[in-house]
Amino acid sequence: MTRVLVLNCGSSSLKYRLFEGDAAVVASGIVERIGEDEPGAPRDHAEALSTAMAGLPLEGLTAVGHRVVHGGLTFTAPAVVDDAVLAAIAELVPLAPLHNPANLAGIEVARALLPGVPQVAVFDTAFHRTLSPAASTYAIDAATAERYGIHRYGFHGTSHAIVSRRTAALLGRPLAEVNTVTLHLGNGASACAVEGGRSVATSMGLSPLEGLVMGTRSGDLDPAIIFHLHRVAGLPLGEIDDLLNRRSGLAGLAGVNDMRTLLARRASGDGAAALAFEVYCRRIRSYVGAYYAQLGRLDAITFTAGVGENAPAVRAAALAGLDRLGIVVDPVRNDAPDRGARVISPPDAPVAVCVVPTDEEWEIARQTLGVVAP
Repeated sequence: MTRVLVLNCGSSSLKYRLFEGDAAVVASGIVERIGEDEPGAPRDHAEALSTAMAGLPLEGLTAVGHRVVHGGLTFTAPAVVDDAVLAAIAELVPLAPLHNPANLAGIEVARALLPGVPQVAVFDTAFHRTLSPAASTYAIDAATAERYGIHRYGFHGTSHAIVSRRTAALLGRPLAEVNTVTLHLGNGASACAVEGGRSVATSMGLSPLEGLVMGTRSGDLDPAIIFHLHRVAGLPLGEIDDLLNRRSGLAGLAGVNDMRTLLARRASGDGAAALAFEVYCRRIRSYVGAYYAQLGRLDAITFTAGVGENAPAVRAAALAGLDRLGIVVDPVRNDAPDRGARVISPPDAPVAVCVVPTDEEWEIARQTLGVVAP
């Protein structure tokens, strides 16, 4: 019986899930406030992971799978961790300064606590390494881009991978024959055009800031806004970075980053909430149209993650007006209280609109087993 521990280390948190056999969850949990000066808070990731593992049945553990946010151009698939892999992940820290250091800490602690157990790094960016040069290249000076690693990397790869695969299964068709636009809508949000199981376009770029409107991130904007805020408003670059990543998106427009709260305020007549909702959905609709054009043929649009799975109003508004493209949401199906994978378009719609729950932890476990299983 295989048993895989999946670890997702953030800067001040640790999420874990222990799988056994075919996706059965044996245990799961989260440790928060790591390194914070509060009573009872773990001093560091080593203490947090030691505490978490003390209560887990780890006998016969097959492997540990680690979420690593940025694999750059180096990693196109999961990698069994050795010293060279650790060094390569460390070299990518400038591309993901908020994420890769925490991911590295989790790997190093797990290696120390579980000697002899294979450790596998699974990269958010790896699924998007199938992007063509035309899809992944920014139109800036080529030498500058090469020197500083400026490239469209894309993120949420584990989610887009499992959701596109499960969409094909839901439709009863081989993955290789299905073209899908997957919409991962959570506090972070991204769109991906998946052609026969391969990512061919995605909305996040060098960092997770680009693309869709998110809970606290702006998504796409005119780069001149940054220069304007620096030169005219006198804001330092660090403050602009904080503004675009932590004080923009829904939070910047309406003061809240939780879609449930936003929808409640919108229903009560809050004008700022209504505008934020329209901006959010308009951005999604523009990406759906663009990716339809990129794919040439579209078989399905799939919503996933917290907002995508649980906000019928967002799904309906994001695809409103696309009827002539064969994209229609059935109101009754869309509003039904189902929670599993389902189709919410009419039975005869040319493009299936689906809702498929994501499971990034299981995708990490699956990819981990793919490189360590005999």
